[in-house]
Amino acid sequence: MNMIITKTPYRISFFGGGSDYPNWYNYYPGKVISTTINKGVYISCRELPNFFKKHKFRICYSKTEEVLSVNQIKHKVFREVLKYLKLKLGLEIHYDGELPARSGMGSSSSVVVGLLNALYCLQNKDNNKKKLAKDSIFFEQKILKETVGIQDQIAASYGGFNIIKFNKENFSVNNLQKREKFLKNLENNLLLVYTGITRDAQMIASTYANNLRYGFKNNIQNLLEITNEAEKVLYNGICDDFGKLLNESWVLKKSLSKKVSNNKINEIYDLFIKNGALGGKMLGAGGGGFMLFYVKPNIKKKILKKLKNLVVVPFKFDNFGSKIISS
Repeated sequence: MNMIITKTPYRISFFGGGSDYPNWYNYYPGKVISTTINKGVYISCRELPNFFKKHKFRICYSKTEEVLSVNQIKHKVFREVLKYLKLKLGLEIHYDGELPARSGMGSSSSVVVGLLNALYCLQNKDNNKKKLAKDSIFFEQKILKETVGIQDQIAASYGGFNIIKFNKENFSVNNLQKREKFLKNLENNLLLVYTGITRDAQMIASTYANNLRYGFKNNIQNLLEITNEAEKVLYNGICDDFGKLLNESWVLKKSLSKKVSNNKINEIYDLFIKNGALGGKMLGAGGGGFMLFYVKPNIKKKILKKLKNLVVVPFKFDNFGSKIISS
């Protein structure tokens, strides 16, 4: 029996986060600038042969579950996806991620997108990037009932360095791959740093996501103004300006909730800025996980020498969304 394996990328969100929540985009236009990277989530699945009598489903992640019915599966995402697709056949599913979960890289959505992609392939269902993104959004927001935006599912499905616009549950994706020289320069000026702090993104987002239209309207409008400035830089600006705008955006993002940052994050951020970084931000909802910094190549070694206790993860921009790598 064939084994289906998908690879679904993690994403780095630069600007516009917050405007992809329904409490905002159902009333006002939203916009995000983000990229996928060459690290991601691997999902493998195969139909389980019927000679396994003690279990019908085998789910492997940080734990291994062997159960007879879907309802016995403890992992919420795997259980609810199988119920959502009304799958009757026995299955073995494995999940492996190249980076830690709950770290601001959009891993939760990457798992959902990669899992749906694999199961659609197993069922020989019609599929494309837009369907995969929309189904993943529906699943996370309506089935799991989680407080999530929609940029992560779109990024994981489409892949690439994109400007993504949202308006009343519709979205458009503008891929900027042709800005090759600028993007290469930008890539060379970025550092991805792991803080070692794990957090619950949904819990942090819930402190502000439901009040974006009223209490934080000015904050999101200001974040979108910075996003518009960053878009201009991408087309005809100086790369260093992109880094400086990251700093402006981070200062505004922190104003959404006290849980977006903390003393350790502020300490790391201040150390990078004092040692020459032009800007940076906490990735995802905040509170921990990965931080991104804009650091010119000529001072990267100096900064890394001073901050050698931090884990720096090398990466490249990637133009592929979720894809079948074996079937």
